[in-house]
Amino acid sequence: MTDNSTELILINITGVDRPGVTSALTGILGHYNASILDIGQSTIHHYLSLGILIKTDATTSGNILKDMLFKAAELNLNIRFTPTAVDDYEKWVSMQGKSRWIITMLGRRLTADHIARLTAEVASEGLNIENIKRLTGRISLKSDNCDSKSKTCIEMAVRGNPADRLGLSRRFLEIASKNDVDISFQEDNVFRRTRRLICFDMDSTLIETEVIDELAIRAGVGDRVKAITESAMRGEIDFIESFTQRVALLKGLDISVMKDIAENLPFTEGLERMMDVLKRAGYKTAILSGGFTYFGNYLKQKFGFDYVYANELEVDSTGHLTGRYVGEVVDGRRKAELLRLLAQVENVNIAQTIAVGDGANDLPMLATAGLGIAFHAKPKVKATAEQSLSTIGLDGVLYFLGFKDSFMKKV
Repeated sequence: MTDNSTELILINITGVDRPGVTSALTGILGHYNASILDIGQSTIHHYLSLGILIKTDATTSGNILKDMLFKAAELNLNIRFTPTAVDDYEKWVSMQGKSRWIITMLGRRLTADHIARLTAEVASEGLNIENIKRLTGRISLKSDNCDSKSKTCIEMAVRGNPADRLGLSRRFLEIASKNDVDISFQEDNVFRRTRRLICFDMDSTLIETEVIDELAIRAGVGDRVKAITESAMRGEIDFIESFTQRVALLKGLDISVMKDIAENLPFTEGLERMMDVLKRAGYKTAILSGGFTYFGNYLKQKFGFDYVYANELEVDSTGHLTGRYVGEVVDGRRKAELLRLLAQVENVNIAQTIAVGDGANDLPMLATAGLGIAFHAKPKVKATAEQSLSTIGLDGVLYFLGFKDSFMKKV
């Protein structure tokens, strides 16, 4: 309840940060029994920005302002007091019922223009930016800022109910594609903060090749198999049909070549860092692949994946491929089924799951997961998936989950 003797005052403090600043200022408020209705603090390059909204009695507000002013001068800080109307405060309170969204922008390099274009779209939907933070570490001016492996990421928390959410997502995708950045747009709900299971495609996602193409080269049918692979990944032919055709072309290949291929797989940039952080943070990880179990198990042993589901090639008694496979093909439908199964096994809500893949056969899995990420994906996949990552390596997935570089170094 408020009456004519109640005052609401917004206090803004800025200056060089040091230990004890917040304690000293809030100690004054405590002395006069002022109620803190809201408080927020951030520090950029050791420069403090602290905001406190208080409710106090008119008989004590003068003393509060006087003591706060003297303490700020003693600490060499700038301080400003702004009276706030009760109606304005209640309007702010009413915003709490509106949805909260997390927007992540990342790339090799972010510019002021990139941020301006993004925030213009945010404003066009009437969304209010509550805070902005940098997730990646700062880049030294002495380093090579054109480093091909550099990365920059910022995260915005915005509040409001967009009138055209799908339209906003499409515009974000357009900004991303035209400016060589990635933009993720997620609702900030309880499931986003409690995700526990992440499933990956293997070929062209965890590794920078299609293993079946590597096998085909060894079998002397590389061009024929590669053409079928590319057509399948574009969604032009049924995956099972294409898979059967390609495996048949491998007939007679000695399985000894599989070991050599596995030991020379080109791992995707950021794979090791991503897996290190996910394991230490307690995530369960799985490979759901239309490729082959031999190579999935190799990655499992090397990087510590918890599960592997892929296809098994049939081998004859002489150690050569028969041109057939054993069991059910892991196609797009099967990947989505396995994702649901693993969620049940791990006792997590499907909204707590993440899926990452690049091909058309990954779309059912991406659509099923709570967060589906198209990774360096084909155009059809990128246009269909809700989130896409195309500018940096696999560790970019960590930024979509809200990890900061400073935390990644500690875990």
